[in-house]
Amino acid sequence: MGQRANPAFAVAVVVLPLAALGYAMTVATVQGHTYVHVMAGILWTGIDIFIGAVLGPVVGGLDDEQSSAVFQRLTPKTAFLLPSLAFVTIAGGITLAQRIGIFPHAESWLALFTAVNLIPILLLLGWRLNAWGDRRWQVPFALATVGSLAWVALTIDEFAMTEPTVAVALGIVTILSVQGFGFLLPGELRMYQEMRSADPDPSIIATIGQQNAMLGGVQGVFQLLLILDMVYLRYGGFPF
Repeated sequence: MGQRANPAFAVAVVVLPLAALGYAMTVATVQGHTYVHVMAGILWTGIDIFIGAVLGPVVGGLDDEQSSAVFQRLTPKTAFLLPSLAFVTIAGGITLAQRIGIFPHAESWLALFTAVNLIPILLLLGWRLNAWGDRRWQVPFALATVGSLAWVALTIDEFAMTEPTVAVALGIVTILSVQGFGFLLPGELRMYQEMRSADPDPSIIATIGQQNAMLGGVQGVFQLLLILDMVYLRYGGFPF
């Protein structure tokens, strides 16, 4: 898929956001950390809204051949770009909340957050890619399930209510993560498999691509709700 995306692009959109996250979590000031988190979130949200609200309706008006051609060019790029932006936004936000002291009882909440993200995401990946019988899926699923549940068990005695807006944010991020990594990413991988087949079917690529575009719009709505929650957390009220 990297070849279709352009190798330089694929490397850049993964390495640069991760490098920015590493900078934010190590040597950056709080302002620098905030900048990395906010900028990654703006890019992630803006791309999802554009795909759902603009590109989706445009492509929906094309025939299967034309729609397939668009997604064959777009999908390899978004498959690298959007997961890296999502990861940096989420990880940057969680570590920033811990850094500025607005995320009490973080470890037990993060243990629960990890389990309720990893397990559904891996189950959906296995289902969507027909991989439940494949050891390449079974081993990561078993390790992630046992590891995340063990972490929950080790921290459950310390569980207590955290900042309510942080709890809301974790709930919205869980929805975004499960949608993104459990539905959108497998859809992109299925489109890529079809692109590489001996006789690609444009209707399959177009159908999956349009479904992903609609889900991208749903992602954008939840991201706007997350921003609203963050404004409330920062200023103690809604911006209206």
